Parts: sequence; structure tokens; C-alpha cells
Amino acid sequence: MTEHYYKWHSPNLGREFEMLVFGDRGVPVILFPSSKGKYYENKDRGMIDAAQWFIHEGLVKIYCPDSIDADSWYNHEVSPNIRSYNHNCYDRLILHEVAERAAHETGHRQVVTAGCSFGGYHAANFAFKHPGAVSHIFSMSGAFDIKSRAFGYYDDDVYYNNPVDFLPGAQDPDLWKMGIILGVADNDICRDQNERLSGILNQKGISHWLDIRPNATHDWPVWKEMFPHYLSKIKF
Repeated sequence: MTEHYYKWHSPNLGREFEMLVFGDRGVPVILFPSSKGKYYENKDRGMIDAAQWFIHEGLVKIYCPDSIDADSWYNHEVSPNIRSYNHNCYDRLILHEVAERAAHETGHRQVVTAGCSFGGYHAANFAFKHPGAVSHIFSMSGAFDIKSRAFGYYDDDVYYNNPVDFLPGAQDPDLWKMGIILGVADNDICRDQNERLSGILNQKGISHWLDIRPNATHDWPVWKEMFPHYLSKIKF
């Protein structure tokens, strides 16, 4: 399969940013790394190999951006308001420098967001904030309550990056058009967060699939099974 490495100066971050892209056509999929993961993590962990049939067939083009978690939610050396500010810079980068680029390159108006663990948070948070830009969410063992990363601090920037807080009041009609899958293992540390988010979606009448995998834990083997299964649900 084709693999391309990109590095550019991001105007939203004010520094250089890196990304790997797999495939040359198809539905654009933004696959986020897990907590503090690098742009090559999903390749190294086997997620790209797990999806290689879809890439070879030209059905999907997978974009693997870097994370800045170490500068945002996981940066304990700065105040929580700086963490949320840095994350908002990343959010703008993903929207304007990755999602818009992917849409232009593939000819698809919307992207798919996906990710494992904290990457599942990014996939869901970005999609729920920008529903017009996203057709599907594939969150695998995601955690959706960011307040634990803010250490008691709370403002609008935390609120609007906390899906379990802002989603109940969200009214964008595109939310009801998304294909949403919340994948989680039965013995997963994030199972309760997925069940909580599923409950919010149910209350809003938003169709989705809460996929609880039996005899599994919060780890890469189950995510590598989930990812191609979820890609198969896209109507190509």
C-alpha cells in the first residue's frame, strides 16, 4: 500500500507537525493515536495492517496525525486553562489542516474519525464538535469525560471539549446523521464511560451501536479486531 510522510509548519500550533497517510483514494479516515502517541503509533501497533484490505481496494485513505497530548491534557507542568487552550489549537489544526485537506484530496465532503483509548476521546470529541465535517465515529475504548485532566478547573473551554457535558444540549441536525460506533471490551477500564455516553445518545434519540466485546480488555488486540469490522460498516 502507498505510504506518505508529511511534515509542515502548522499555523494553528505555531510549530512543525507530522503525519502519515496510507492509501491514495477512498473515504478519508482520521485515525488518532492513543494518549501521548505519535503519528506512527497506529502503524507500529498493527492498526494499519488490520485495515490493509480496505486500503488496497481503494475504499479508504487513512490519515494518522501526531498528537499534542503531552502539551495539552497530559501536561501537568502548565495550568489547566493552558492545557485546554493548547487542545483547542490542536482541534483547529485537525479541522483546517487535516480534515479539510483530506476532504479536498479524496473528494469526500466528510471524514471518518477513529481512535483507540484517548484516541477514542479525540475521535468523538472532534466529531461531536464538528458534526458537519464527520460522517462516522469509530471510538475504541474511548474515555469521554475530560474533567479528570483539568484537576478541578472548569470553564467554557473544558465544557466544550467534554462530550458528556456539551452533547446533551447539542442540537446540530448532522448529529442524527452520523454512523456512531462505541467499541469497548467487557473488562475495559473505560466501559462505564462508553455506557454513559451511549445513555446520552439514547436520550437524544441518536442512533449508534454500543459494541461490548466479550472476554477482552483495554488493549491493542481487541482494537485491531474492531477497526476493520467497523470500516466494513461504511456504505462505500
